[in-house]
Amino acid sequence: MSEELISRLQQAIISMDSDIAVELAKEIVQSGVRPSLVVEGCLVKAMKMVADSYDRKEIFLPQVLASVNAYYAAFDVLRPWLPRIDARAGRSVLIGVVEGDIHDIGKNLVRVMMEAYGYECYDLGRDVPTEVFLENISKHDPPFIALSTLMTPTMRGMKDIVDGMVDADIRKGKLVIIGGGPVDKAFAERIGADHYGPNIKDAIVWMKDMREKEAGR
Repeated sequence: MSEELISRLQQAIISMDSDIAVELAKEIVQSGVRPSLVVEGCLVKAMKMVADSYDRKEIFLPQVLASVNAYYAAFDVLRPWLPRIDARAGRSVLIGVVEGDIHDIGKNLVRVMMEAYGYECYDLGRDVPTEVFLENISKHDPPFIALSTLMTPTMRGMKDIVDGMVDADIRKGKLVIIGGGPVDKAFAERIGADHYGPNIKDAIVWMKDMREKEAGR
């Protein structure tokens, strides 16, 4: 019975049905299945399938966002029964769109996939001043910093944040990844960022690789 519920929940997310996803998540909790297994084996799997379909251009952004809503609807039901992620264990990310840019769809998709892979995200939102980034980096001490922009004039904000981290002596032990339409690998290197993520999958794989390297030291 539980396997059937999990299969139906996965399909509800892919089919963008938030109401059904909520009901199935509630039934799964009541059935006694460990929620952490449902997140990894069902919710994450469903979002991977959605991301793959988007990469193959089989679905488009409105469908992805609808699946994201279904994912969060189910995740919110399961959340109270999930173990809290230790921010010091290399699984937290501070993410936001730099000052002057109000475009946050791409950032939101990245955040969803990061959370689906077990990262705790401190989402600062969009049009975030450099000083707010720096304050929250100091406050939360995340191992990963993810910066986004879709506008060429606001690219400078990424450099200001990296430089500000150095000036405030909070750069050490932090890995900075940048993304968005106007940025590229050369720009990342120029401003002192650690990585440029051309797409969601690349960002997730890079973060996983970095965590494994750190664990192996």
